[in-house]
Amino acid sequence: MAPQMRTMPVMPVIHCRHGARATAVRPNLRWLGAVVAVVLVLLGGCASRMPVIDRAAIASEAIPARPDTELARIVAASTPEGAHSGFRLMPLGSFSLDTRIQLVRRAQVSLDVQYYHLEGDETGRWLLRALREAADRGVRVRLLIDDFYTSGHDDLFLAFAAIPNVQVRVFNPFCCARGSGQTVRFLACIGDWGRVNHRMHNKLFIADGVAAVFGGRNIANEYFLRGESDNFIDLDALVVGKLVEPMAALFDRYWNSDPVYPYEAVGHTQLDPPALRAYFDRVTGPDQTAPPPLLPPNDILGYGPIRDELEDGKLGLVWGAGHVFADHPDKPFNGSVGGELLETSVTYNVMDAVRKAQREVTASSPYFVPGARGMETIRLLRERGVRFSVLTNSLGATDEPLVHLGYSRYRVDMLRLGAELYELSNQRVKRNNRLFHFGSSLGRLHAKLVIIDRRQSFIGSMNLDPRSATINTEIGAVIDSPQLARELQRVIDLDRLQSAYRVRLRPDGALEWLGMDEDGDMILEREPEASLWLKLRNWLLSPLVPEELL
Repeated sequence: MAPQMRTMPVMPVIHCRHGARATAVRPNLRWLGAVVAVVLVLLGGCASRMPVIDRAAIASEAIPARPDTELARIVAASTPEGAHSGFRLMPLGSFSLDTRIQLVRRAQVSLDVQYYHLEGDETGRWLLRALREAADRGVRVRLLIDDFYTSGHDDLFLAFAAIPNVQVRVFNPFCCARGSGQTVRFLACIGDWGRVNHRMHNKLFIADGVAAVFGGRNIANEYFLRGESDNFIDLDALVVGKLVEPMAALFDRYWNSDPVYPYEAVGHTQLDPPALRAYFDRVTGPDQTAPPPLLPPNDILGYGPIRDELEDGKLGLVWGAGHVFADHPDKPFNGSVGGELLETSVTYNVMDAVRKAQREVTASSPYFVPGARGMETIRLLRERGVRFSVLTNSLGATDEPLVHLGYSRYRVDMLRLGAELYELSNQRVKRNNRLFHFGSSLGRLHAKLVIIDRRQSFIGSMNLDPRSATINTEIGAVIDSPQLARELQRVIDLDRLQSAYRVRLRPDGALEWLGMDEDGDMILEREPEASLWLKLRNWLLSPLVPEELL
């Protein structure tokens, strides 16, 4: 089986996935700038215009955890003797955002923050403001972001980078046309496609070397139930204990890697330093950045806000042993699209654990394209009597219809092997009060989870698709804890039983979708909640979309 970013070879519309939302960048007046950019590429080339960096001069490493910080004392008070690592699942976005903010407010030494997408919306600015306040207290802040979604945000990130105790770096930057949108940026690098097609999809947040948040969420409104049109069903986890130190080492490996550049070496602004500081204060201040809504008393697992436990000085956690994996920062540049999996890759290690399953495998992946390798894995599992079920987005719920096309090619064959398929319904999500008020917004699945034999769990940024396997970089952890697996299973069960259709084969070999409405059980014989235009569009584009880019 085999992001994140989607770049399809269908011009002039570029479709791209940021791990949640599809963006179609359409032709507009900026095409004039695109033409100029292409001419510049033909004259000089994008790669040749990247700045030269003295890597040794800017290298830095994680600050070792100190036992005397507030967070270290809380973790020590919460840890049973001999325990490996403690976890708190966060299926509710508002709790997840607040956990990050609470860690920032209590940090005394360091904050290491790594994201594929940190948007300049209310959520992104709220977090940046909190990080700035930590830097003002003397905390060292290192922010590493992928460059795919920075278009138009150079002023914001350069202003943040100008704050004392703050460093901002960017993974695999575009060389030019930085404020011109994705179409123009890609055209400006058309001779460097093999490089810019690869993105850092990791999500990691580490406070004082003793507590971390990892999982599927980027930093943008729609990941924390603040989006007006779309919101995502996702999950990440707070972790303390022995797993945090290797996470910090993985952050360092990216921070000091060749594809990473200081933001000030690639970003552009017309503002001088005083104007940058004034800009940052204005856009992150209360007039333009409203605080998140008040938190509910508990989430679907019955947990209250982590803030209350931090104030009490002791955390209630689920304990287990785990291993964290991250693709090498150079993985995309050394591998081939659709090529063999590297043994160091996240996908390789997760699938190695899946193949060892004895009883059942339950997965959640917003983008699910099994490919030949995945189909062979499912076949081997089913031959041993291992139950295999997966929850993914329906065509009507996905933000990447072309990726759903790749999944649908395997749907009948998976069902014939005895796999169980569930597809999230955005309409059923709206009616599911357990998911905390999606209102009129679309609910889309974004959680990347695997449960093996109700004992081992994978939580991370990796989707079950070719792009995660061989193109983008990912991070995640495999955790051995029956209690944590039970909690994850409950989250997936709530989603698939109350917010999804089950897909099955009719006796004549056609597909049907089973669900429930106010009148009871229902059976649908056509792809639910998908417009005729959406189906036609996918059919027309099907021959143009190579599976290895999905």
